[in-house]
Amino acid sequence: MPGSTRLTLLVHGSTRATAEAAFPADDALEDRARTLASAVLLPRADHLVRGPERACGETCDATGAADVVVDDDLRGWDAGRWSGRTLDELAAEDPSGLQAWLTDPAAAPHGGESLTALLERVERWLADRPAGHTLAVCGPAVPRAAVVVAMGAPATAFWRVDAAPLTVTDLRGGPSRWTVRATGRAPA
Repeated sequence: MPGSTRLTLLVHGSTRATAEAAFPADDALEDRARTLASAVLLPRADHLVRGPERACGETCDATGAADVVVDDDLRGWDAGRWSGRTLDELAAEDPSGLQAWLTDPAAAPHGGESLTALLERVERWLADRPAGHTLAVCGPAVPRAAVVVAMGAPATAFWRVDAAPLTVTDLRGGPSRWTVRATGRAPA
């Protein structure tokens, strides 16, 4: 279809935060993740973009991606003062804040970005995709949010979508008419 858009979102490789169930703090890739990423064959794309985090850049480097544009709208979910902290720590130290964060999409007890704000940011980014195929390397929150937005699901559906390291989510269509083609699969 002329003017159609394909979007492939590749989750960066695993980091210390992934291994420890912690909120990211601009962590480096784990050594094993770098090795795994080097085996990923990226599809041909008209536009290659990535989030600003270190793990996104290191994933691009490991895959051999060149001429990648950093797009700040692909940044991970801002966890404010919870960055680098584990869920277990927060459950012990701030159980009411953690509960609010998990149940109220507008809550931001960490002082960062609420789930509602994350979804709105990703929705704006999706609306601005050019025709052709865009390959985006980003943290897991962005593809999870993209699936929720594409499906028109309630914000709480975010908690039911997974995006593991080095998996892809594939969307087709364009602004306000996205179709989820695949999510959570290994790159082809």
